[in-house]
Amino acid sequence: MERLQARIKALEGEISNPDFWSNADKKNPVIQELKNLKSQLAPFAALQQELTDIGGMLAITEEGDAESLKHLESESARVGQAIERLEFQKLLGGPTDRNSAILSINAGAGGTEACDWASMLLRMYGRWAEEKKHRVEIIDMLPGEEAGVKNVTFLVEGEFVYGHLRSENGVHRLVRISPFDSNKRRHTSFASVEVIPEVEDDFKIDVKEADIRVDVFRSGGKGGQGVNTTDSAVRITHLPTGLVVQCQNERSQIKNRATALKVLKSRLYEREMGRREEVQQKSYGEKQEIAWGSQIRSYVLHPYNLVKDHRTDFETGDASGVLDGDLDGFLEAYLRHEAQKK
Repeated sequence: MERLQARIKALEGEISNPDFWSNADKKNPVIQELKNLKSQLAPFAALQQELTDIGGMLAITEEGDAESLKHLESESARVGQAIERLEFQKLLGGPTDRNSAILSINAGAGGTEACDWASMLLRMYGRWAEEKKHRVEIIDMLPGEEAGVKNVTFLVEGEFVYGHLRSENGVHRLVRISPFDSNKRRHTSFASVEVIPEVEDDFKIDVKEADIRVDVFRSGGKGGQGVNTTDSAVRITHLPTGLVVQCQNERSQIKNRATALKVLKSRLYEREMGRREEVQQKSYGEKQEIAWGSQIRSYVLHPYNLVKDHRTDFETGDASGVLDGDLDGFLEAYLRHEAQKK
């Protein structure tokens, strides 16, 4: 807390300088950092005050005053739960854990089955975000030929979204009786999920114009209102790395280009962080776990209901609840598992 308070004081000193507001490039990051630090400090200060109040009430409560003692017990339990939430919040201390997240879901081999599974995962994350009051924005989507989606990229916007959803990186496996099989046979489908943090516009990721190729094309899908009648969709290729991103959710080519560039910056950031982590792990003589392509979770709907995470062994028999967005148990188990490993 002392470190946070010192940093807040230093930033408030910068803001009080008359020249501060004349520098637009400098003021926005400072204001955002100050806001974030104060939001971190506020829960601690509030809990300290509540604990002080409980101590004061306890000091003046008579031993036989059952009603007051019951109220104190209830208040203490509530504060205890708030402390547990703060302890869990400490697990979200990564440099980009507070950021929004960009998710990409890709159907695996299996045609319509896999495309339908990808659309089920899209709905699952959408329901989770809806419950948390986060905003979801589809950036790019390629529908399946008969049902579902072949691939989709979307933004989940909110505080600490990436910190929670980064655990979803990997391959997700579904076992069920296929609704597309007239013989009602059991099928296994796979879809991969990639999660990267959305980096802020002022984040220093250098993307030179000479290093990118921008292609425009007509948006696919049903469109409407002119979406698929003009060359508004944008595809950006980063020539040094070969990374390709595209956006076609807006009617405006300018807006699609800005969104695609933001996704490209986020992918470049994640690529650089992955490279640094690999170097760091090699220095400790550890073998890097290959998250992409590994089966991280199984969703079994037949012959029994079970969702199990293969990294943490966390599981639940409420498969329908999980597919309806009840992911918190899996997300928290992963964060605690990761903290224990460290």
